Amino acid sequence: MSIAHAVAHGAFGRACLYELDRPMVPHAHREGHLIFHVSGPVASVVVDGKALPLTPSSATAISPWQPHYFAPVDRRESTLTLVLYIRPGWFVEASHTAFEILRFGRSTVEMSDHITRLVLETARLLADHGGCDGSFEDRLSALTQAAFDQTWQWTSATDRPAAHCSGLRDFRLRRAISLLSERLGEPVDLAEISRNAGLSRPHFFKLFREQMGLPPTIFLNALRMERAIDRLAGGTETVSEIGLDLGFATPASFSRFFIANGVVPPSAYRRSVAGLTH
Repeated sequence: MSIAHAVAHGAFGRACLYELDRPMVPHAHREGHLIFHVSGPVASVVVDGKALPLTPSSATAISPWQPHYFAPVDRRESTLTLVLYIRPGWFVEASHTAFEILRFGRSTVEMSDHITRLVLETARLLADHGGCDGSFEDRLSALTQAAFDQTWQWTSATDRPAAHCSGLRDFRLRRAISLLSERLGEPVDLAEISRNAGLSRPHFFKLFREQMGLPPTIFLNALRMERAIDRLAGGTETVSEIGLDLGFATPASFSRFFIANGVVPPSAYRRSVAGLTH
């Protein structure tokens, strides 16, 4: 069973120490996403349909809204991972050229001695102090910057991937996304969303994938996960109340959704959260 050993929320986003032993469903995040191998068996992360190794020498960088999922190689033993979710604003500040804003240069991070040392230091501080140690954010910033820069090394302009979500050009798609955001607590009929935005359902799905880089179902799940995570970390509502408010008929259905799109049950996630909320 996957375990959340420690979770820290802060201005940077989230930092998590996860022990993973099960595959996840394809999902996406608004944040940039880094996954580092800390110990245990090697695994893989599937990004945009391509399996990438997660090993002591190779980490995974996932740009905002890129579909991905964790896939264990050997489920008899779990893999300890350091997982970072970095807010888009960090990318704007960290970028050195317009090409780099809001996305990584490659999905593979080659683990130098420097990056490996930062991973182990960051994981130790997170495990020992829940991210509340005074040097934690400095280590986290250095690690994220080093990994970010490494993905852009030796990457020419012709190799740079097309930017998803660089701007929604179609006003109908903007309308549909607004409707999805407003109806997180309701059963969502994507055919109805399409009609209200002035699109047929097939055209809506095609346009959404073209401009966002993922299907609307994954986008909707990402919005629900964001809302659930924020409320689990910062509120006093029960897990059942949060699930019902997000449109899940039972606590069990909410828990299954959270595990499939995250790592652990929502109650376990809440217990693991530390207090970096500034």
